[in-house]
Amino acid sequence: MRALRSRRGMVGIEAAIILIAFIVTAAALSYVVINMGFFATQKTKEAINKGLGESTSALQLDGVVTAKTNASGVIEYIFFPVKLSVGGSEVDLNNDSIVISVYLPDAELLDIYAGPSSLADPKEVSSTLLNDVGADQAKFFIYNDDGDNVLESREKAFLVIHLGSGHGVEDYEKVKIEVKTARGAALTVVRTAPGGMSADSFIDLG
Repeated sequence: MRALRSRRGMVGIEAAIILIAFIVTAAALSYVVINMGFFATQKTKEAINKGLGESTSALQLDGVVTAKTNASGVIEYIFFPVKLSVGGSEVDLNNDSIVISVYLPDAELLDIYAGPSSLADPKEVSSTLLNDVGADQAKFFIYNDDGDNVLESREKAFLVIHLGSGHGVEDYEKVKIEVKTARGAALTVVRTAPGGMSADSFIDLG
């Protein structure tokens, strides 16, 4: 009789051990599943944020687009101010980070960016700085900068494009400018030249 009771006690202990083993295993599996869920959620969030960053432009216009005609009354220079987009991170304006292309009715000027420079006074854009940009080239001039070539939230920049001889924009012709940065969508500016442009004058393209 005593032996039978002893055997029943052993069976109960074994069953309890097996049950505990199942509970521990289930808890471990649950932990793994929950961890994988958190990991997947984090990766999804990162992918969404990255997608939003790539779908919006890092730069935006910060004023009007201005052009300057040459002695023949044809647009030779185009320049406009830009700043960081709202909530955008800083943008590196070095040569290897920017691609600027200009599309004209009869020509395409691809990858004409010649690098950044500092700008002490924004009034210089409409005079001396135009001469610092070579034919068929584009340059960024950073205003209120801290000595580096990175455009930050408190800084602004002027993009100056010199179309050069043979690539000027005449009356009623359309010009398209694309500025591609290392991150984000390209900043695209499309303007149409007005009719009756005077020689050696500044034109507001809007």
